[in-house]
Amino acid sequence: MNISSRPPGAGGRFRLAARQRPRFQGQSFNRLIPNILTLLGLCAGLMAMRFALDGRWEPAAGLIILAGAIDGLDGRLARLLKATSRFGAEFDSLADFLSFGVAPAMILYLWTMHDYRGLGFVPCVMFAVCMALRLARFNASIDAGPVPLPGPPPKAAFAQSFFTGVPAPAGAVLGMFPIFASLAFQGWGWNGMADAVRHPAFVGLLLIAAALALVSTLPTWSFKNFKVRREYVLPLLLSIGAYAALLVSEPWAALAAAGLIYCAMLPFSFRSYLRLKREAEEMIQPIGPTADS
Repeated sequence: MNISSRPPGAGGRFRLAARQRPRFQGQSFNRLIPNILTLLGLCAGLMAMRFALDGRWEPAAGLIILAGAIDGLDGRLARLLKATSRFGAEFDSLADFLSFGVAPAMILYLWTMHDYRGLGFVPCVMFAVCMALRLARFNASIDAGPVPLPGPPPKAAFAQSFFTGVPAPAGAVLGMFPIFASLAFQGWGWNGMADAVRHPAFVGLLLIAAALALVSTLPTWSFKNFKVRREYVLPLLLSIGAYAALLVSEPWAALAAAGLIYCAMLPFSFRSYLRLKREAEEMIQPIGPTADS
């Protein structure tokens, strides 16, 4: 307790000094929630590789899906809580590279691609490298305050609802389609079909196709500003309900179907991008010479 006194001869009275509480500097816990979710997604990817080393393919594949669900939440929570930061963006990209690039490649190599030895390792490495390039291209387009990072120019207004190339979680789902389909066929007793989709040649070609889709310039829907027409709302809700029921009863079949549905949506996404681009170009009218010139 601090005690201050008046100088002698001035009355000689004592008074207690007000106690000041020390102020702790740091971020609030709410602003740490997005980074905590990103950390959990990173741990899910690491645990998936651990289960793959033990030959436990179902929990390994399930943890990759869990990491994808977490990745869909952390960014939106960061924007909702106004906790976006450059650290969070970099941490999220590193976690995505491990969970959606390294972990699926390692799982598929241990699952079937090791049968082709060194040749089977090439598609796995290519997939992981393309995932890193895709995330690096995304980071290069981030504006870091007043000084923008070198990278591609900002997107037009109509292109804000599109990704450039297939996003990382969707790329992981496409790459792991064979293991989802094989687990579904095994559950149904279709062992011949399960062995067919497990063949290293099929898995390798699919991995290469997914890797090329990651680094492509194909515009894909981001679903951030996606609008649904009024007449399509009820069919969409019914479809989501049916898919949720399938996901509970037949999870591996539902996940394999998700990959097929996403591939079927890519042509429509490209057509929508071209339509919006054409409409934006038509709105720009050239300014001709005036009468005074």
